[in-house]
Amino acid sequence: MSKTDSAPFSYEGLDRVIHEKARLGLLTSLMAHPKGLAFSDLKQLCGLTDGNLSRHLAVLQEAGLVEVTKGYEGNRPHTSCRLTKAGRRRFLDYLAVLERLVRDAAKAAGREAPPLGRLGIAST
Repeated sequence: MSKTDSAPFSYEGLDRVIHEKARLGLLTSLMAHPKGLAFSDLKQLCGLTDGNLSRHLAVLQEAGLVEVTKGYEGNRPHTSCRLTKAGRRRFLDYLAVLERLVRDAAKAAGREAPPLGRLGIAST
């Protein structure tokens, strides 16, 4: 679907892979930690179970958005996750679409959109 004059609120770029609460939280966490995070840290930050986190990471990895590295630290298994370059770009593109959506909704409601923050994202 593309945004046209006849369908002004149809937004290209509302990514179905990203547009899910847990995945949005995972990508946001990884965006804030460019060097990546340990599986256990992501689990805590996003309030997910091992199974949920594994499943959502698998979907994001299949889409090329995250890289999951499994290895060992000493004798203990260690899994780390980070955004790929393509994942970072796709996430920022997604946020730009959401930003436009917020501006358009505010305009349609007769209000001014909120000011943009440091990353060009609407701040509240």
